Amino acid sequence: MSDVPQDQKQMAMLAHLLGIVAGFIPGLVIWLMNKDKPDAAFVNDQAKEALNFQITMVIAYVASSALMLILIGFLLVPLLILANLILCIMAGMKANEGVEYRYPFALRLIK
Repeated sequence: MSDVPQDQKQMAMLAHLLGIVAGFIPGLVIWLMNKDKPDAAFVNDQAKEALNFQITMVIAYVASSALMLILIGFLLVPLLILANLILCIMAGMKANEGVEYRYPFALRLIK
């Protein structure tokens, strides 16, 4: 069992899961609320991870929108939506267990 407090696990889980419906905003808000708290290292790490992944997804959505001119974007958008859904749920479950989750593809823009 992890030594991460339950409230931190829940905040980290919310950072990941709320990204499904609200994009990068939940990860940003949770990270900004906890970035200066040394006792909230787990939440800080997972909120940054969620934020970086959702920023990556925004970039991918923009690229897919541009690729709709040559029709491949119409195939990519549903795949991006599905990947976002599945990976955020997996990340939320791991965060709720107290495990630091790393997305398989995410630009690490926020360090």
